Amino acid sequence: MAQRRRTSGVGAARLGELLALIDEAWERRAWHGTNLRGALRGMSAEQAAWRPAPGRHNAWEEAVHAAYWKYAVRRRLTGEKRGSFALEGSNWFARPEGRADEAAWKRDLKLLAEEHRGLREVVAALDPARLDRRTPGSKHTAAFMLRGIASHDLYHAGQIQLLKRLHASARPR
Repeated sequence: MAQRRRTSGVGAARLGELLALIDEAWERRAWHGTNLRGALRGMSAEQAAWRPAPGRHNAWEEAVHAAYWKYAVRRRLTGEKRGSFALEGSNWFARPEGRADEAAWKRDLKLLAEEHRGLREVVAALDPARLDRRTPGSKHTAAFMLRGIASHDLYHAGQIQLLKRLHASARPR
């Protein structure tokens, strides 16, 4: 019995570490610099819609892409069926649709925050014993996907930071 408690304590601590990693990548202070929410903070729709070149993604698309993958990981953890994301399609979503509209940009930022919140709730309720089990319909374990979604947030935070600098240097002075 004592062995079992110790194992579950280790599992709970491991789950806590994964939650901390997800939080740092999204919005908590971390040593590595800007997280995803921080990279998007204060951006206007015009800044978010700017493309460094034709056919390249903009910060707006990066944000919606991150929302989609938070949804996808949550869905894989819960066994939820595909096709329940708020937007039609998958992975990359062309943004903006038409003119760069502040209200549309705010809606997509809200979608990203909601998808993060939903993912975090599922992860916080996860049985630590599931961390090393493959998730339904995937060849990956839950722990692997949780480390991945945190890395994904940070990867796109870096891309968005770079897009902001490129946008600033591309504007006429």
